Amino acid sequence: MLFQIALRKKATALISLLAAAAIALTPFSAAHAQAKGPPVLRDTETEQLLREYTRPILRVAGLEKQNIQMVIVNEGSFNAFVADGRRIFVNYGAILQSETPNQIIGVLAHETGHLAGGHLSKLREQLANAQTQMIIAMLLGAGAMAVGSTRGSGSAGNNGLANAGAAALAGPQEMIRRTLLSYQRQQEENADRAGVKFLTATQQSPKGMYETFKRFTSESLFAARGADPYLQSHPMPAERVASLQEFASASPYWDKKDDPALQLRHDMVRAKISAFMERPETVYRRYPLTNDSMPARYARAISTYLHGDLRSALTQIDALIQVQPNNAYFYEVRGQALLEGGKPAEAIPALRKAVALSNNAPLIEMLLGQALVGSDNKAYTDDAVRILRAAVAREPEAVLGYMQLAMAYGRKGDYAEADLASAQAAYLRGDNKTARELATRAKTRFAVGTPGWVKADDIVASKPPRN
Repeated sequence: MLFQIALRKKATALISLLAAAAIALTPFSAAHAQAKGPPVLRDTETEQLLREYTRPILRVAGLEKQNIQMVIVNEGSFNAFVADGRRIFVNYGAILQSETPNQIIGVLAHETGHLAGGHLSKLREQLANAQTQMIIAMLLGAGAMAVGSTRGSGSAGNNGLANAGAAALAGPQEMIRRTLLSYQRQQEENADRAGVKFLTATQQSPKGMYETFKRFTSESLFAARGADPYLQSHPMPAERVASLQEFASASPYWDKKDDPALQLRHDMVRAKISAFMERPETVYRRYPLTNDSMPARYARAISTYLHGDLRSALTQIDALIQVQPNNAYFYEVRGQALLEGGKPAEAIPALRKAVALSNNAPLIEMLLGQALVGSDNKAYTDDAVRILRAAVAREPEAVLGYMQLAMAYGRKGDYAEADLASAQAAYLRGDNKTARELATRAKTRFAVGTPGWVKADDIVASKPPRN
């Protein structure tokens, strides 16, 4: 897939000029999007599956201990990319459109190839070198134009000198841009080969990677008909796919099929994404009533609750639970449906079950905490605080957890902790003014030097991230 790196908005003129070489990309369970960076989707079931897909690949790539995170981007197109050295971003569209686990695993193997090859740091070096070259070219060109203008405008020779200065600016820019794009094309080829190597080492087929890239040769992501091959940031489609097929088909695992149980989990996640992210008529076209498979029933149940028929949705979800009584995510959906249907107290038993079956997944704990707080039963307050504190300790950038924690502390009358949690939520949303105001008030409620006071002081002293 395309190798992309986000650039700061206040970049130099050179970096802006070379944006083609470094494209910037600027919630189901909810749809709890993060405030900073690309719009992110969070879902325990999907994230867990992606982690299981990448874990063996990261191991053979020597990245197992690097804590590489999987991030789902709220974008329906098929794409995946790396924008730093610690996360792989995957559009939900890539998961939805991957018909087999092997197809998305192949894409993840390719992105791991970028990480293992250090392509991000190497591209930054290339950009730095290009900036130096461009500055020199600009100084030389600007000098020639200045000399031409100071010697008078009536001389043809002077005009020629000024024109030469302009050419000295334009020529190197184009040459450097082509050089960077050529460098990226080589990185893409290297990532393809590394991905195949990782898949072979984990006894998985590279056919899915090949199938995916071949499928997109005729679509916009890889289309390049009539394009200058030297202006493409990835190899020309036919060349890239032919090269990939040649070395991928040599793998002894080329014809190996996905495990049926894994295929079912993959199909369940695709059904869930469809239900949360697509219109109900689209969901029912994908999963008509004549389709009695578990993924189809899952998609229809979620879509039913999302569009207002809570009673029917609960009946459908309960039928799924009868088939798989230890599926944490069925209980999660049941609890979420009740919670969003205005029945938080009724959601609590299902969410407690989901937390237990998911090994205390923090995102599900946050839903449980929300239900406990929303129930208006003060007997649940201490339980809510305990659960939400555990959740944010493992998911420290989750706005929902801090918002619910603030409400729970407020219900207890612990206004220092309530202000601190509210400040943390505001800070994560990017509302630095409100965060500092709340943290300043929290400091007056905590004893000086206590952990709460120190955390509040850190927020007060923090500077807004530069755009």
